[in-house]
Amino acid sequence: MADPAFGVSRRNKVLRLAKRAAYDREAVYAVVDAALVCHVGYAIGEQPYVIPTLHARDGDTILLHGHGSARTLMHAGADNPVCIAVTHVDGLVLARSIFNHSINYRSATLYGSGRLLTDRDEKMDALFRFSEKLLPGRWDDVRPMTEQEFKATAVVAVDIEDAAAKVRDGMPSDEPEDLGFPTWAGVVPIRQAQDEPVADGHTPAGIAFPAYLTAWAKAQSGTE
Repeated sequence: MADPAFGVSRRNKVLRLAKRAAYDREAVYAVVDAALVCHVGYAIGEQPYVIPTLHARDGDTILLHGHGSARTLMHAGADNPVCIAVTHVDGLVLARSIFNHSINYRSATLYGSGRLLTDRDEKMDALFRFSEKLLPGRWDDVRPMTEQEFKATAVVAVDIEDAAAKVRDGMPSDEPEDLGFPTWAGVVPIRQAQDEPVADGHTPAGIAFPAYLTAWAKAQSGTE
């Protein structure tokens, strides 16, 4: 069984405002799993790259996928090191001085090396996980992937070696001498929300709205 917390190393140690750091897997994965998109950082020679992409997680492994010729996947899948970052913005923090303005956020940074999935069952399972992360139930409600589509898609598994989360919440941290300054201070909460689904022009008028999409929308809005 994996240790409940990542070890603290030079690579993942949070230096600035270390009191906001968390190294336990539960805290890190909560940030990762709540996000649709991550940013993958890597270097080829002296040139750094940062690419936004969808992700999924299988235990202590982050899954990345895309076209089989994608530079990011080819590089990461060749056992090269990558850094993966996820960030949620939860609010604007408005203080009584510009210096103390901030945001409330949840972030996670993960480190590891990638491997290209070549086993058919392992790769198919990873693709299923991507579908389930985006919209549970969709996989069984659409046309199955063709062999050509399957071969054209690459999946890279990044085994997480180090990771850390960093979270800021709460009200502004004003200087004591600023507390009497006559201006509004506090937090403007920010959240992600989805609108009503819009059918495309080829969807028959009488086709049933998927029950799993209704359930997902209710779960996202907290109305279950």
